[in-house]
Amino acid sequence: MGVAIRVAGEDDRELVVRLLDEAFQDDPVSGWVFPDAAYRRTTHHRLMAAFVDVVLADGRIDLTEDGAACALWLSVPGEAHPAADGVDEAVELRESVDPGNARVETIARLVADSHPVGRAHEYLWMIAVAPGRQGEGLGAALVRHVLDRCDREGLPAYLEASSERSAKLYERLGYTFTDRALDLPDGPRMYPMWREPRP
Repeated sequence: MGVAIRVAGEDDRELVVRLLDEAFQDDPVSGWVFPDAAYRRTTHHRLMAAFVDVVLADGRIDLTEDGAACALWLSVPGEAHPAADGVDEAVELRESVDPGNARVETIARLVADSHPVGRAHEYLWMIAVAPGRQGEGLGAALVRHVLDRCDREGLPAYLEASSERSAKLYERLGYTFTDRALDLPDGPRMYPMWREPRP
């Protein structure tokens, strides 16, 4: 049986923020950004909301019809675009999410600086499955939904896996490690992964 997938809209914003917040509470990167678990429970959702707003404005959020899983995608052009009016997006993110938390700015800078340029591609920014529904193949169905289009259109795809475990899952979908790990200062390692389109 297939997984029904639709494009999320503004009306789905709170559902998507909640999904991301729940799914990433115990993620190594979220734990690094917000090391205190109690503080993470009260603040983490603001970072997820900022990410959702960016993707609702400039990308696409795929959502399973039952609301149990979502994937945030951005179509990245081949050429880099400078920030408008010299805006420092990492600083802006920190100030809007958690002004006293330099790690919000640090993670934004590291991810932006490591992102590949020069070839248009689909960027899987985040994917979340409700904790009680993990292991059912919902995440893989969401990723395949876009990778099938990438294959048809000859587009590569990119992501940063936040753990070795998730990197292994993405390998099964055709992604390969870029040989350039992203090490957070005194924190976990992220795994940038690239996927060439398949004929």
